[in-house]
Amino acid sequence: MLTVEIRTYIRHLDYALLAAVLGLIVYGSVIIYSATHGDPDLPSPYYYLRIQMFAAVLGLIIMGMVAFVDYRGLRRYRMHIYVGVLAIIVMVYIVGSAVKGSQRWIDLGIFNLQPSELAKVGMVLVLAAYLADRPRGELEAQTTLTTLAYAALPALLIFFEPDFGSALVLVAITVAMLYLYGIRWTHFAVMAVAVSGALLLVLKALPAVGIHLLQQYQIDRLLVFLNPEHDPGGAGYNLMQSKIAIGSGMITGKGLYQGTQAQLNFLPEHHTDFVFSVLGEELGFIGAAVLFGLFMIIIWRGIRIMLIADNLFGSLVAGGILTMLLFQFFVNIGMTIGIMPITGITLPFISYGGSAMVSNMLAIGLLESIHVRSKLAGDRRYRRAQVTV
Repeated sequence: MLTVEIRTYIRHLDYALLAAVLGLIVYGSVIIYSATHGDPDLPSPYYYLRIQMFAAVLGLIIMGMVAFVDYRGLRRYRMHIYVGVLAIIVMVYIVGSAVKGSQRWIDLGIFNLQPSELAKVGMVLVLAAYLADRPRGELEAQTTLTTLAYAALPALLIFFEPDFGSALVLVAITVAMLYLYGIRWTHFAVMAVAVSGALLLVLKALPAVGIHLLQQYQIDRLLVFLNPEHDPGGAGYNLMQSKIAIGSGMITGKGLYQGTQAQLNFLPEHHTDFVFSVLGEELGFIGAAVLFGLFMIIIWRGIRIMLIADNLFGSLVAGGILTMLLFQFFVNIGMTIGIMPITGITLPFISYGGSAMVSNMLAIGLLESIHVRSKLAGDRRYRRAQVTV
């Protein structure tokens, strides 16, 4: 009977979603190798590629395991997941290693674990479970405030690592899930006013009295997209090199391993934050269109899974995951072409990063679990098999 169930589950996987994700992983691996194979400080041309492929294989295994787990059972473990999220973030402050001034990683030997990546998926589950347990239309202000309180603690801990980009993703997830839950628009208006006041406080009022919550380099990175030419050799250097790379790719690109900005190391962080710049230079508009096409498939399937989920918890989880991926996608590409602030947000499935890859595959596993369970609810053969058991 176990064989029958496994076959039934496999039949109901979302193969369009899976194919798009696998396509992005292969696409990203090609770009990472092209960008890094000539880096002079690497012990091997395949150094980054091997780590990325290891993370991808590990992520696929985790995705497969999660897809066959009934995601609805996770709803009961909301507080356990929340405590776990806080614990792994706090561990960064205790045993984390500092890289380029930020203490965001825990050295596991094989690769560095970035807890903030796992925290994103964990908080989607926590917020979805809390909101699903709250009757709509009752105590809405309390629901909104409690949701914000749940998200505020991990977001602040991540922000002070410092990791502004990941903290920003948590904010986007929280706002989107409140919207999907259906809170009134007046709550969003109050939040907008509060955020504006907080920005004014952090950027103007507190620095005036000697309190700096943001480092100067963070402020420069946030504002440089407005005028990168003002400091072309400093804060604006990355963005200017990124624009040159993408613009020079034109329609068909210069070809793999042929991009001057990446291959000659003019473009910093060409395998992480600015991997899209490498893609644009070497594969051009056509290569970028392929990337957008694959992501659009994920968005399409994610929206469909959100709509067919057989309960509010599933819909909120799917919506939160979709927001997480979509927000990172558009912010990363936006910052490489100069229409968004540079926040250090990477491109899902494309940028180098083991923690991000595993976390994103975990998220895809949850989407598959929601899809499978929704389909099984209408599968007569499965219901008959359950009755037979």
